[in-house]
Amino acid sequence: MQKKIAFMGTPIFAVPILKNIYQNGYELTAVYTQPPRKSNRGQKFEKSQVHSFAETISLDVRTPDKLKNNKSEYEYFKNLNLDLVIIVAYGIIIPKEFLSLSKLGFINLHASILPKWRGAAPIQRSIMNKDKETGISVMKINEKLDEGDVSHIFKINIEERENAQTLSDRLSTLASEKISEVIDSIIDKEVNFKPQDHSQATYAEKIKKTEGLIDWNNKADDIIGKINGLYPYPGGYFIYKGERYKILKAQVSFSNDQPGKVISSDLEISCGEKSIRILEIQREGKRPQKINEFMLGSQIQKGTNLLDV
Repeated sequence: MQKKIAFMGTPIFAVPILKNIYQNGYELTAVYTQPPRKSNRGQKFEKSQVHSFAETISLDVRTPDKLKNNKSEYEYFKNLNLDLVIIVAYGIIIPKEFLSLSKLGFINLHASILPKWRGAAPIQRSIMNKDKETGISVMKINEKLDEGDVSHIFKINIEERENAQTLSDRLSTLASEKISEVIDSIIDKEVNFKPQDHSQATYAEKIKKTEGLIDWNNKADDIIGKINGLYPYPGGYFIYKGERYKILKAQVSFSNDQPGKVISSDLEISCGEKSIRILEIQREGKRPQKINEFMLGSQIQKGTNLLDV
């Protein structure tokens, strides 16, 4: 008899994992995702990527605003008589009373090597911290944030110049490739969940838009980490004459001058240590541009100091 599985997830990161579970023939009883939200322009409500995909394969989709103190949803969930719940970036807290409603538990796929980078933004923080590796940790949910016992850790190296988008895509693919192995080992009870070493825990706090502002007094390596770690949103950016410039791609260079000074005609900017050469940039309200095109009509020229604003 097939085991009944529910899936909880919201962003595009979770879609390949859900797709793999479906294609491998597991019995998906329900899919939970966050409710439709207003689009950036606020004109209409948009469904999450998990919601849209689940509908295309005719799965039952549930979109409660919250689970805590939600009696009707609790009763519905209880009646599903679930064997296993898989969670991937759901974004809604699972209350204690729900955790007893799955025979084999609630299993979370978290995008870090736990106990490092518990929390909301592990991919971004790992790049900003200049980590050399990351991975997918398979963890049993408990009442505390990402503190549950871990059964599997699948590691990958973080590539040079990798940004949060490309790393997210690679981790999502990795998780989708491993999810059947994970589910089968749990169902067959051939898995050992081990406690985390809580003394080694670090936390990946939610990204704030203001974190993207570049301080040219910082080291070039740290600035590149910010640019790559915060790509595509909110992005690493600077303000010049009241306008916001988002740096999309850049690399470390080895010249040095006053921090913030533009030291070449192709927008190489001196930092507190070394410099960065911008490869692609987006002026506020404009489309992204390669640096050669941008410099043709830019007021930011060699000799400009971006701190003099």
